[in-house]
Amino acid sequence: MAERPKQEHIHVQLPGGETLPFAGRRRLLEISKVVQHRYATPIVAALVNNELYELTATLEPPAVVQFLDLTAKEGRRIYRRSLIFLLIDAVHELFPKATITIEHSLGKGLYCEIKKETPLSAADIPVIEEKMRQIVTADRPIRKRKVSLAEAKQVFNRQGFLDKVALIKYWPKDYLSLYRINKMEDTLHGYLVPRTGILDRFGLKYYQPGLILKFPDERDPSRVAPFVEQKKLFGIFREAESWGSILGFETLDAMNRLIEEGQGPEVVRVAEALHEKKIAQIADMISARGDKIKVILIAGPSSSGKTTFAQRLRIQLLVNGLRALPISVDDYFVDRDQTPLDESNNPDFEHIEAIDLPLFNEHLLRLVRGEVVELPTFNFNTGKREYRGKPIRLDMNQPLIIEGIHGLNETLTRSIPRPNKFKIYISALTALNVDRHTRIHTTDTRLLRRMIRDAQFRGNSALETIAQWPSVRRGEECNIFSLQEEADVMFNSALVYELAVIKKQATHLLQQIDRSQEEYIIAKRLLTFLSFFYPLEATEVPSNSILREFIGQSCFF
Repeated sequence: MAERPKQEHIHVQLPGGETLPFAGRRRLLEISKVVQHRYATPIVAALVNNELYELTATLEPPAVVQFLDLTAKEGRRIYRRSLIFLLIDAVHELFPKATITIEHSLGKGLYCEIKKETPLSAADIPVIEEKMRQIVTADRPIRKRKVSLAEAKQVFNRQGFLDKVALIKYWPKDYLSLYRINKMEDTLHGYLVPRTGILDRFGLKYYQPGLILKFPDERDPSRVAPFVEQKKLFGIFREAESWGSILGFETLDAMNRLIEEGQGPEVVRVAEALHEKKIAQIADMISARGDKIKVILIAGPSSSGKTTFAQRLRIQLLVNGLRALPISVDDYFVDRDQTPLDESNNPDFEHIEAIDLPLFNEHLLRLVRGEVVELPTFNFNTGKREYRGKPIRLDMNQPLIIEGIHGLNETLTRSIPRPNKFKIYISALTALNVDRHTRIHTTDTRLLRRMIRDAQFRGNSALETIAQWPSVRRGEECNIFSLQEEADVMFNSALVYELAVIKKQATHLLQQIDRSQEEYIIAKRLLTFLSFFYPLEATEVPSNSILREFIGQSCFF
């Protein structure tokens, strides 16, 4: 008797490691309904053979499927994007002539502005939220269709999305995917959920002059994350918006046009001048406090440009007659065998107790008293501190500059009274939007910066940088973001032109990641995102720019 041929299956990998086979051609949405009870939160998309798929897709066996719910990073990204689309559609239904701009993250939510015939008020918020919930209750399908670029232009022109019309010129494909809930069609340059009924976890809050769209909590997606007030951070984003007005654009199409017309060097010069002016203002704030400031602390997440900022601030302080002296927290690491361990039992070098806090504070106190102190040097090869004859003593009008992730944490410098410290928070807070409905994520900008730097100076591939990024982000959440409002001042290190400069190099690095690797999903998303930027040559970037810390040829290193 002849052996029966083996039937090919779609294999669904379930939480806990179990694999469930499905025979024949199947829609992902159909399969997701069968296995939804195995997931804690709604299934929103799937990885099929390590490629991101929407639930509306139909699969042919053989295939390996991993469904994504709100516990997965890409699942959360799709859910949030879909909530944005829900908000846009609700506003469009209520106020057909209004424009809505998705601005930036704030307080575990997303800050948005709505311009309509009468200014947005607190009374409008429950009306908009009720309309959103009506659409959710109706469980409307979110339909998708592919159209030619010519038809996409017609659709966007008809709806008044002129920024999207202008951006089509830079779209790398000959078609565009449009989504529709009711009558309005839009693209948010990424996948969405298949139906509005999934989108029941959100909230709105009036935040003058706009509103906050609140998302499911990352740690507990069953509830909406509470809003966390961040007045200083909001202020720095508003400053970035005013800088955009000075430069003459708020969205990517306008910047592309200026670069394409040969005005890129002017954009660079104005952006760099704005940075220099802000650094000079911070130096003036420190100088105005006279000899009261003994320690200047600079903190910020990875790839925010802390090292270059510290050098430029030192120079501006010199202009004001203050000879600030930098010292490195890294030289105060405890011996490697004493380093705290993380939840995986690996050394946690970002834990504050990875620093010898008693010794560090003893040296700080002695230095501000005018005593001579021999600074240590940490030998990263041996994992031990060494003393190589580096005695220093502070003179009058000579504050210390300390740069590191724990700078805002009072525990780091507990021996120095708070009035004698000046704390600076620095991050690359991107204010430029792809278009009014699609923002540029700050974390993406920092990841691309780190990728370029790691490839040039640390011998790491893009794959390695992306693989390390979740661990870096966890350290930031624990050690930095919760303390950022403690800063005396914030500095936005983002440069509106920087992605146009790093596009070529970043694209080359990302293209080396193939679809067999887990990091491919992020690489593909970043490649699509970078394709919108009209390139700008790095020769236009001055040698003291924060961007030079990542692309090389900095005058400080």
